Amino acid sequence: MNTHTVKAFDNDIGELRGLISQMGGLAEDAIDKAMQALQRNDLALAEQVRVADKQIDVIEAEVERLAVRIIALRAPMAVDLREVVAALKIAGVVERIGDYAKNIAKRVPMIESEHRIEPISILPAMGRMASEMVHDVLDAFAARDAEEAVRVVESDNALDDFYDSIFRTLVTYMVENPKTISQVAHLLFVAKNLERIGDHATNVAEMVYFAATGTQMVDRERGIKQEQA
Repeated sequence: MNTHTVKAFDNDIGELRGLISQMGGLAEDAIDKAMQALQRNDLALAEQVRVADKQIDVIEAEVERLAVRIIALRAPMAVDLREVVAALKIAGVVERIGDYAKNIAKRVPMIESEHRIEPISILPAMGRMASEMVHDVLDAFAARDAEEAVRVVESDNALDDFYDSIFRTLVTYMVENPKTISQVAHLLFVAKNLERIGDHATNVAEMVYFAATGTQMVDRERGIKQEQA
């Protein structure tokens, strides 16, 4: 490629990374706000999360258009092509992460505000773990950092353990307090959504690793969870 074409290509790649970073920031913010809304029973904040999800969808469409344009006009090779394809896939995963945050926000009005149950207080810590995984894996993408991608995958084990612990706690609480079954069921849904966010972050990490190295990441000890149809 001549100098002009190389510069144009670099600009396109920079724009692509910027869009992915913007999507990631919005997804992180959605997770954080959804958990705050849950903890505070803040219906207005929950509604903000639901409305803001549309912006993630808009940026995903921009990523798709730009990626197709880069492939069609720039004909990238090797590592550059892997990065463009990874960005295209990552955008779809981040959009799903935003959907999970939105789903959590949707549960807020369904949990009674007058009789708040104690287990709500343990979920924000899990939310922070999930949000940090999303933040770290998108930083890894921006830096083409394969080692950081591996660390994100490894951290999913801790999130899974947290989910298992919360699941047992919530089920025990529900059995001991039958009147809370409805609220606890919603909290179980929230915990599962956070666990799925972690799974999606690990999927992104695998894409980042491949884009950076050209090889597949070795399977995790506990296996990679795939999105259920």
